[in-house]
Amino acid sequence: MKTVSPLQKSKLFNHAEPNRSTGIIQGESSGLLNWNDIAHPQMYDLYQTLLSNFWKAQEINMQDDIKQWDSLSPVEQDIFLRVNTQLASLDSLQTPTMSQVMDYVTDSSFKAIFAVIAQQEAVHNESYSYVLSSLVPLSEQNKRFNEAKADPIVQKRNCVILHAYDQFRQNPTPQHLFELGINSIILEGIYFYAGFAFFYNLARQQKMVKTSTMISYIQRDEMQHAYFISQFIRILLAENPELHTERNIQYIYDAIGQAVELEKEWASEILKEINGINLEEFYGYVEYLANKRFRQLGLKNLYEDQNNPMPWIQVFSDEMINETKSDFFEQKSRTYTKVTQSNGFDEL
Repeated sequence: MKTVSPLQKSKLFNHAEPNRSTGIIQGESSGLLNWNDIAHPQMYDLYQTLLSNFWKAQEINMQDDIKQWDSLSPVEQDIFLRVNTQLASLDSLQTPTMSQVMDYVTDSSFKAIFAVIAQQEAVHNESYSYVLSSLVPLSEQNKRFNEAKADPIVQKRNCVILHAYDQFRQNPTPQHLFELGINSIILEGIYFYAGFAFFYNLARQQKMVKTSTMISYIQRDEMQHAYFISQFIRILLAENPELHTERNIQYIYDAIGQAVELEKEWASEILKEINGINLEEFYGYVEYLANKRFRQLGLKNLYEDQNNPMPWIQVFSDEMINETKSDFFEQKSRTYTKVTQSNGFDEL
């Protein structure tokens, strides 16, 4: 597919242009942000949701997990460290990627949200390191991060995403931005969720519950990130009809479909010896997640429509995490919302 001319970095300030941007990319915009006058008012609600989710890893006391660590089986310990460092490695890439996208977006409200997402991904990365530092010495941590870099199964799973990210970095066109967005949804809305399932499986056995609490905070953020990027893609296609082609719609189906198969392959190797995880159910769960992402993008399901095939993980679902009640282990409320009052922006 031919690509158009590269996007230009948005100017910091354009005094002759309107404050309300005329487009999320290549639009006219002064660069000033007045939340009372934005092109897509629903973005203010999302921005507020992201801010209200603020948390820090150190707020979770890891003492219970530290005491329980040695009681895990060698397989559980090994997979715990492998999945932790794999997730941390992926989050390491999200912060600079979201920051770069922000440079080419002309709508200031979207810039603000990308900035918050980049910061939250940095918090997630730190959180995985915080868990590791609570359980194993630095030498073991470094060993596991190096293994994550060299693991051929992980490389195979992630190479398509990394290619899309690097492609935009080298040639920031609207087409490459679209492809980056789809791969970001795969990363945050499928790969991360599948990794979280391992920790939730331990938690339902009353193992490493503090870690699962932190994972639920991360999932709550990623849930909003995947939703935001899906809305960003839909607006991008609506505002740039040259991108809204049958070929790009097929790209979405092909990319997510390939990710599902790669995730199944990853799970068959990583999770095959984990007590409590049925691989066939897990494969269905990955398809269930993929269908959810298709619908968020305004597309039809690729896989057979079904309820979540892993009913035990419903306790840790997006819907449950969004509830305001305390979690099933009677810890701090999983929503942990800082602010719930309206700030008076009546029209937003």
